[in-house]
Amino acid sequence: MNQIPDDHIINHPWLIAGFAVTVLFMLLLDLGVFNKKSHTISNKEALNWTILWIALSMIFSGVVWWVLDKPYGITDNFSKYQAAYWIEKALSVDNLFVFVLVFKFFKIPKEYQHKVLFWGILGALIFRAVFIFAGVELIKHTFVTLPFLGVDALGNPRELNIILFIFGLFLLFAGFKSAKSDEPDTEDANLSKSFGVRLVHKFFKVSKGFDKDNFFIVENGVKMATPLFLALAVIEITDLVFAVDSIPAIFAIAPDDPFILYTSNIFAILGLRSMYFLLANSMDLFSKLHYGLAVILSFIGVKMIIMPFYHFEPTHSLLIIGGVLTLTILWSLLVRKKNIKIKTS
Repeated sequence: MNQIPDDHIINHPWLIAGFAVTVLFMLLLDLGVFNKKSHTISNKEALNWTILWIALSMIFSGVVWWVLDKPYGITDNFSKYQAAYWIEKALSVDNLFVFVLVFKFFKIPKEYQHKVLFWGILGALIFRAVFIFAGVELIKHTFVTLPFLGVDALGNPRELNIILFIFGLFLLFAGFKSAKSDEPDTEDANLSKSFGVRLVHKFFKVSKGFDKDNFFIVENGVKMATPLFLALAVIEITDLVFAVDSIPAIFAIAPDDPFILYTSNIFAILGLRSMYFLLANSMDLFSKLHYGLAVILSFIGVKMIIMPFYHFEPTHSLLIIGGVLTLTILWSLLVRKKNIKIKTS
């Protein structure tokens, strides 16, 4: 296999700039033009934005292949990008259930929900950058050579990465938990004592009602947070919790390439807002997804643990992940169809 220089991203600064400009332009277009005024997002609008974000993600993966792979006659970076993208996309579906819970609990009007999700995901751009770039740097410095690992086919000592090994064990546990978990309950969730709510109450008084789509209001000279800001705080904290699963999972794909990890991760979560509005009333389409996520998390965990002895090619990982997701969604659709028949019979 042809070797790619370690500084291959540095040699293409315009690729980084192109990603940043594209994301910034789309966010400004979204908030400043199409959603300048708060309104209820229709299914048609949500579908159009979902298709657009997925299309942009796939186009960018094509650019990654053209710039970073084609000159060397390989598809490594393209496969890594695709695998990391679809892992994050799949794991992010759990966020959609949380959005439903949060908006229902705080009684957020439909026309204000887009603004909460916009700023929530904007915060995720920053936190994901910190997690990914710090994680890659940490992984670089935690390789150890142990005598009992032996040598590889070329006679070089095998190395164990302590961080990746711990992540692998954690993902096996997360996969086990996902397999045992039931479908999220969207009716009886009580978020009044969640960390995000308690954090807001520590620094601000909270108003009982809304003032249009404002996060803060001033009453009798006192600055107060609105329930809209409470919802934003809960969503932001929840994303940090979900990142504990998703970030270690994508490290198994490209532990030494923060550019591939970050760009694929961001494109995946940027489409979450439109996916929420498209699928909020169709969560039964994913009724069996937690089993698929359990298999994916367990596969990635095993992959991390056996990394010193066996390396999964990015293409193979992509095929396994794609196959599991496809089968799980088909299973969910069959169960949904069967339930509809039972109800109508």
